Amino acid sequence: MGNSTKSGYELRTELLGMAIGILEHRVQRQFENEHLKPEGSRQPVNPYATEDVLVVAEKLMGFVNKK
Repeated sequence: MGNSTKSGYELRTELLGMAIGILEHRVQRQFENEHLKPEGSRQPVNPYATEDVLVVAEKLMGFVNKK
């Protein structure tokens, strides 16, 4: 890590990428858990939406801004 600071745009871009990664991992884990259930009791796994990405990114931004 260096002493370089990131612009607000760069920080938000990284946080959006992190949020997408978190949601993709969550959906994949749910999908795998459903496949462990017996056939007939499995439920469909809903994909994440843009709004979900923004909620997670805002939560991450709150952590970054926390003093």
